[in-house]
Amino acid sequence: MAEIKKDDLKNRALSIQGHIGAVARMIDEDAYCIDIIKQTQAVQKAIEKLNTLLLERHLGGCVTSALRGDKPKERERVLKELLDVFETTAKL
Repeated sequence: MAEIKKDDLKNRALSIQGHIGAVARMIDEDAYCIDIIKQTQAVQKAIEKLNTLLLERHLGGCVTSALRGDKPKERERVLKELLDVFETTAKL
């Protein structure tokens, strides 16, 4: 698994920000609704990809360190944190 660099994550976030700006401009310009929806769907997919990369980075770093460490409370905290994220996502 390749290391996911902070700069790569930031660049993806900036790209998403640019796409959101495009959506706002499209609304201002009274663009065709379906075109705006297509753009917002692309933004959603880009955010999902960013979340996937962030989770992969977290699992490869913080979670792995906590699980290999000798602090049971830290292991429990990290695992609960992951469960909470997925539980919150399931409620959306």
